[in-house]
Amino acid sequence: MKPFLQSYLLFCLLLGFVLYAVYSQFGPRIVHPFTGYTFGFFFLLTLLTYWVTAKMVQRNAQNFMVAYFGGMVARLLLSLTLVLVYLLLGYGRETSSQWAFLGSFFVLYFLFTGFEVWSVLTNLRPFSKPGENPR
Repeated sequence: MKPFLQSYLLFCLLLGFVLYAVYSQFGPRIVHPFTGYTFGFFFLLTLLTYWVTAKMVQRNAQNFMVAYFGGMVARLLLSLTLVLVYLLLGYGRETSSQWAFLGSFFVLYFLFTGFEVWSVLTNLRPFSKPGENPR
């Protein structure tokens, strides 16, 4: 298994355990009941963007930046679509429920995006050109 997928699965297991512990302790006032679905959405979205980026880099290694930033834009647009669907369908009519969903959504968004950025930054060495010396 690739190092990204191993660390990603470990990250998701730890994050899932933390979400479960917080939900068990505080209930739906702090952690929205849809947080599990949102977690699954970001889990699959990260796998999808990783797969698309890897396929684009396999075709042409010079397009890493285009592939990576394209994946980030796709993540942002799909995430905003999820928030708009939630709000337009009227699930958040109660003010506290709406804020709990938005809070858990953005916490998960930033955690998953931060993990992806961290994993790319720690693995940039394979993408540098041979013979280049950083100054």
